[in-house]
Amino acid sequence: MSHSLSHSKWLCKYHIIFTPKYRRKIIYNKYRESIRDIIKSLCCYKGIEILEGHLMPDHVHLLLSIPPKYSVSSVMGYLKGKSSLMIFERHANLKYQFGNRHFWSIGYYVSTVGLNEATIRKYIQDQEKEDILHDKLGIKEYDDPFKG
Repeated sequence: MSHSLSHSKWLCKYHIIFTPKYRRKIIYNKYRESIRDIIKSLCCYKGIEILEGHLMPDHVHLLLSIPPKYSVSSVMGYLKGKSSLMIFERHANLKYQFGNRHFWSIGYYVSTVGLNEATIRKYIQDQEKEDILHDKLGIKEYDDPFKG
C-alpha cells in the first residue's frame, strides 16, 4: 500500500533499533507503557506510521513508515530528543539515574525495508521470545549441577 503527498506517491519503510544510555534494562520496568505511549504520540504528530514495534529490556525495535518529506536522521533526532524530555517530565525520579536528561544513547541502527517486510515483522515479534530463551539458558549455567 503506497501513500501520497500532494505531488508524489511513496512507500518508505525503515527498521530502526535504538537503545537507552548504557543499555540499562529499565524499559520493562514501570516505564514501558509510558515510553510506548510517548513514542506512539510523537509518531502520530509527524504522520509517521508505526507498522510494528516492540520495547525490549535494553533496546527498542520499530518498523516505521516515514513520509519522504522527513529524513530518517531528522525523525530519529525528533523521536529520541522529544521522548527523552517527555520521559523525564513524566518520571522526575529518572533525572537522578540519567544525568543531563540524556535517556537514549547516541546513534541508532536503520535499514530500509523492501519486499521483505513480513520477515522484519516476524523478527521484531519473535525477538522477545528469543531473548527470554537466551536468558533462561544463561540462568542454568549458574545452577549447581550437584543439587537435586
